[in-house]
Amino acid sequence: MAHTYLSWDKKIITDFASENINSLYNQGYVFTRAGWGRMDQTRSLRIDLKKFKLTSENKRVLKKAEAMELKTSSIPYSDYHWSIGKLATDFYTKKFGAGTFSANKAKELMTNKDKSNFNVLLQFVLPSEASRTQPDDPSPAAVGYCVARETDEILHYCYPFYNTESAIPNLGMGMMLRAILYASEAGKKFIYLGSFQRPGDSYKLQFEGLEWWDGLRWTDDIEKLKIILN
Repeated sequence: MAHTYLSWDKKIITDFASENINSLYNQGYVFTRAGWGRMDQTRSLRIDLKKFKLTSENKRVLKKAEAMELKTSSIPYSDYHWSIGKLATDFYTKKFGAGTFSANKAKELMTNKDKSNFNVLLQFVLPSEASRTQPDDPSPAAVGYCVARETDEILHYCYPFYNTESAIPNLGMGMMLRAILYASEAGKKFIYLGSFQRPGDSYKLQFEGLEWWDGLRWTDDIEKLKIILN
């Protein structure tokens, strides 16, 4: 049975000023791919970056991905290639089932400023990797990407996807950790990690400084969060 996305409230906004977006994210709203300006209030997760520090496990994951670099590009992404959309579709199909995330939707989010709520593409690259899936692919040798929203105060790590056949262990976690460090080094107040919807989201709970929106307020009671989906 298809998973139903938890949404306590919905808004369609036309004011994309950083101040407005920061305020709405602080009220538990996040941008979605459901439509331009669409924000849903959900069980959002974020890290207060003033409280974040790497754990020994975080450091172990990063050590195994030390060759991987994080690069950022503005959306619309001018170097989009169809193989990037295919990578997104293959990833979400394998993780969540057919029809979850189409190549057309991936392209739209990365290239169409009139339909995408996102403004930055995170690229996780291996500079030493000479081979590419397609010889005409202009992008770096990327093993993963994340479609994200960035303001002066926040980074929303929203739609990640990566090569599930990569030799890098724990690639998804390595990408998320690199994004957290990027946000911290850029002076952001928070990085948002999406929502807590299903037991499979429990991998997001291993970070120092984590808090979640309970429908009324932000709380750092992670044990209570774990109980919700048990």
